[in-house]
Formats: sequence, structure tokens, C-alpha cells
Amino acid sequence: MKSPFATALAALFLASHGLAGQADAQLAQVKPKTAPAAADGSSRPKLQTPAETAKAMPESERLSIQSDLAWTGYYNGLINGEVSDRMIAAIKAFQKAHRSKETGVLNPQERSVLIEAARRPQANVGWKIVTDMVTGARVGLPLKLVPNTSSDANGSKWSSSTGTIVISLDRRKQAGATSAAIAGTEKKAEARRLEYSAVKPDFFVLSGTQGLKKFYIRGETKNSEVRLLTILYDQALEGIMNSVTVAMSSAFVPFPAGATPAAPRNMIEYSTGIIVSADGAILADRLAVDSCSSILVAGHDNADKIAKDETSDLALLRIYGVSDLRPLPINEAAIPSSLVATGISDPQLQNGSDMVTSVNVTVSAGEVLTPAPPLGFSGAALTGSAGTFAGMAKLRPVLSAGPAASVATGTLVPANAVMAFLRANNVTPATGAADPKISVARLICVRK
Repeated sequence: MKSPFATALAALFLASHGLAGQADAQLAQVKPKTAPAAADGSSRPKLQTPAETAKAMPESERLSIQSDLAWTGYYNGLINGEVSDRMIAAIKAFQKAHRSKETGVLNPQERSVLIEAARRPQANVGWKIVTDMVTGARVGLPLKLVPNTSSDANGSKWSSSTGTIVISLDRRKQAGATSAAIAGTEKKAEARRLEYSAVKPDFFVLSGTQGLKKFYIRGETKNSEVRLLTILYDQALEGIMNSVTVAMSSAFVPFPAGATPAAPRNMIEYSTGIIVSADGAILADRLAVDSCSSILVAGHDNADKIAKDETSDLALLRIYGVSDLRPLPINEAAIPSSLVATGISDPQLQNGSDMVTSVNVTVSAGEVLTPAPPLGFSGAALTGSAGTFAGMAKLRPVLSAGPAASVATGTLVPANAVMAFLRANNVTPATGAADPKISVARLICVRK
């Protein structure tokens, strides 16, 4: 017997592949008991229906309303921007819950209330759309629920501290792979009990139970490659994870246009760390020091990783037994458009040297740094012309359809995010005049 939740999730996937008719049939199985009222058939001038009003909106607004209704638990249909009876019924349910007239059309005040109501559950779970650098897939993640992360050459995994929630992205290369064959393998794995299964030529969706947990799997095939999203969580968490899983299913893009997975992480990766306290605390780019068997601070000793934040991509390292560190003063001054990035380039770019250098960059929309700082500058200090701290630089490899190249995009982690991270981890920033050239160090991540 298919559960309503599993059927609605499957319908999301069918619709996303142009199978709207099949999706509508799926949703009909879980149609709300209270359907929208029919027209009264009178001869009076016909008023615009709620559906007609919604269709007149920009598609982006319809998508936003559907997403907000899903996050608040009123809607479990397709987040595709298309107007449906289910969407109108969800609006009316929201209005009823807030003691408003059930018109099926949100007035400006109601829309504001819905936006705020949806922000709370998103903030509670740490919702963020990310592009996985291993598989190349794009997905929405509840980062506060799954703070632990790991990756290898085949995929990435996010999990809760107790293992009650596990989310994984995987890619597989298999000549002649078919969705039927991959789905068959997934069905048999881990003694899964299916509640729903849909297998099409290029994709499949499975959902059900696995022991005491619920699972949801989406897989797609393209050019002999398979990409899988697997969500596994304790059944006791259904109240939280139902809306999260719907949101993840809607946000999942296995093969973003023009993108390919990044190359496997280097066995040895060089980056820059910012010394933030005299007792050995060092700020770093989280991904630059991810999955390291050891992290060496050049000129000192190995460092321990003591904290990380996946939302801001910050990591905190610590070295011990040092007394000559010069921390960089950290503050929350306004960020100017022109900045100076101070860091240590990759050894290959400076003939093996570890010289500290500075480059001028500008900050554009989306906190993008132009031009991107050189390799090795991930974690570099960003300061204004007067030497005030503006934030940390992070570099990410460009995902492109062409051959892999040593090209990266640079973005700014703003000073306020850095300050919040340090305070959360009981680090008191230094004050006084800033000289980033004496407050940065080369970090060397060694991976197995």
C-alpha cells in the first residue's frame, strides 16, 4: 500500500521529467478531501477564479508560493509553478489556519505572513542550495540537521551527529547502465521494503522503509553515468523530514546544464590560514581542509580541526605550544568594493616558495571576487584600503563541460559571518592595527 507521502514524492519526480499526466494521476490518489468549490453557474458577470488569478502571476512567484506552502506543511504537490486544485486548496488551508477568508488568493498581508512562516522552518534546518563538487549535482540541504560531511572520489555524504539522518549523493560510471538495472540493485540493498517504485528509461524513484528508517531515492542516468540522491532518516523524524524531503526532491538537479563533476581532490592541497588568536587559533576554508589525514601549518606543527560551519564554509584549526603568533584584528566594518587579498600562492606558482603576497580584487554581486585570487589563496585575508578586515576569500573550481583546468571562482565570506563563527567557538578576536602579511600562514592538507 503506497503511503500518501511516497506517492506525492513520486509525482514530483514524474512531473519534473515532463510526465505531467502521470504525475496528476499520482496526486489524484492523495487528493485532499475538501475540493475547491464549483462555479455557481449564475448569469451574473463572472469573477476571476483563484486559479485564473494565480496563472496571471509570474512563474517565479507561483514557485515561491508553492515552496513556502510546502515548508509550512500545507502543500505536498508539485513545486513546478503550475496552478492546480491542490495549490488553491493549500492556500485556502493556510488562510483557514490564520482565520482569514478562504478565497484561494493571498492578499499582500497574507503573503507576507506566509513568507515569514516559511522562513522559520528553513532557518531551523539550515536550508541551503549547494552544488556538490564531487558529483556535479545540485541539491538543497538541511545543513543544521546534517552537520557532519565526508566525501570520496564517488560522492559526498551529510549526516546528523547521531546518525538518525543520512543524505548522500553518489555517481557511478557504468557503460550501458540502465535505470532498471540500477533500480533493481537499489531495491535489494539493505533489506528495503518498498512503498513506491517508478522506473523509467532514464530515471527512477524508490521510497519505503529500511529497518526502522524511512528512505527516499532518486536516480538518473545520462551517457553511461548514474547520479543518486539517497535520503535516510528515523521514522520518528517524519514530522520534520517530510517537508524537507519534498523540498530536496524539488531542488535536486542531477545533471545541471553544462556542468561536469570536479576532478578528485588533490592528495596534497595548499591553502591559506588566518591567525585569529595568539594562543594558536587559525581560520581556514572548510573545504580546503576537508578529509585531511593531517593538516600542517608551515613553519609550525600539525594543527587540529576543532570546529566547522558548512553554511559559511569556515573551519577553525588550532596549533599548540606557540608564543610568537601575530593574530589579525577582526571587526565588522562595512565592506568596500575594492579589497586587498593577502595569502600564499600554491608552490607551483612561485617556484616552491612560500612568500606572502597581496593582490587587488573587487567585490561584485553575489560577493564574487574579480579577478579570482590565485590558487593557494583559499582562506586568504581580505582587507580594505585602510587595512580594516572585510572577510575571508574562498576559491572553488569551475564546473564546465570542457576539459578540466586549474580555474577557480573566488567569493567573499563577509566579516560578520567570520565574527559570528569565532564567537560561537569562544574565540575572542584581536584588536588594533591590521597587518595581514604577518598574520597568515600556509596550510598543507595531506589526504590518503
